Amino acid sequence: MQSLFNQFFDYNFYCNKKIIEECNKMEKIPQRSLELFSHILDAHHIWNHRILKKPPEYGVMQLHPLKDWADIHYENQRSSFEIITNTDDFELRLDYLNSEGRLFTNNIKDMLFHIINHSTHHRAQISVDFRTNEIDPLKLDYIFYKR
Repeated sequence: MQSLFNQFFDYNFYCNKKIIEECNKMEKIPQRSLELFSHILDAHHIWNHRILKKPPEYGVMQLHPLKDWADIHYENQRSSFEIITNTDDFELRLDYLNSEGRLFTNNIKDMLFHIINHSTHHRAQISVDFRTNEIDPLKLDYIFYKR
C-alpha cells in the first residue's frame, strides 16, 4: 500500500509542479484557475491535517498568491509522504469535521486516495479554464507521467 501511495503522490506532485511552472510563465493567470489551484492546495493541506489530527492553517477556498504555491505544494507533499511512511494501518478509521462542521469517519486509505482524486478533478477543470482562455492545457495524464 505504501509503495502505491508513494507513486500516486509522486504523480500528484509532478502534475501540480507542472501547473505551477506554467502559471509562472503567464502574464495573467485566469481567475478561475487561480481559485481552483488554491483550492487544490487548501484541500490537500486540510486532508493531511485531518489525518494528523491537527487544526488546518488554511480555509477550504483560501486564495494563495502564485509566489506561495510552490512552498505550500512542497509542504503538502512532504506531509503526505510522512503520513504514508508512518502509517501501519491504512484501514484505520479517523473521525473528522468537514468544512461545514459535520462529523464524518473514513479510513486513512480513502482519505489519501481522495486527495489524489480531488486534485485530478480540479486539474481537469483548470485544463478547461485554460482552453476557455485560449491557453493550451498541459498533458497531465498518468500515462504521460509514466513514460
